[in-house]
Amino acid sequence: MSRPPLPPFSEGTAVRKVRMAEDAWNTRDPARVVLAYTRDSLWRNRVEFLHGRSEIEAFLARKWSRELDYRLIKELWTFAGSRIAVRFAYEYHDDSGQWFRAYGNENWQFDAEGLMQQRLASINELPIAEAARKFRWPPGPRPEGHPGLSDLGL
Repeated sequence: MSRPPLPPFSEGTAVRKVRMAEDAWNTRDPARVVLAYTRDSLWRNRVEFLHGRSEIEAFLARKWSRELDYRLIKELWTFAGSRIAVRFAYEYHDDSGQWFRAYGNENWQFDAEGLMQQRLASINELPIAEAARKFRWPPGPRPEGHPGLSDLGL
C-alpha cells in the first residue's frame, strides 16, 4: 500500500504530509489513523514504547477515550530525505472538565511507500482555563484559514 507523498520529501511534500497527519489525527479514528504506519512501526510516545499497528491502534483508542474534544495542530520543523520533524500542540479536556494544552515534538521516519516506520514523540502538557483555549473549531480537521502554531504564538 502506497501513502503519498513519498520520500524523498521536498518542502512542499513535507508540509502536505504533516497536514495529512494532522487531519487524520483530528478525526480521532484509530482505525483510520493507524493505516499511515507500517505494520511493524515503532513508536516512543512519552514513556510508552509501541510496536506494530495493533498496539498503536489500542493506544490511540485509550488516548481519545480520555482526551475529550481533542484538537491538534502540527507544524513542519524540518525535513531531509525520508525524515520529517514536526512540532505540535493539542488541546483537550478530561472527564472532570479540566482543559489541557500539550506541546511536543515528533521525529518521523518513512519507508519508500510513504508509511511511517518510526515515530518518536516528546510531549509536555499543562492545565489551562477553558477561556485560554485557542483551538476552537468543530470536531474534525482544522478548517482552512484557521491559524497555525506560529500564527497563534505557540
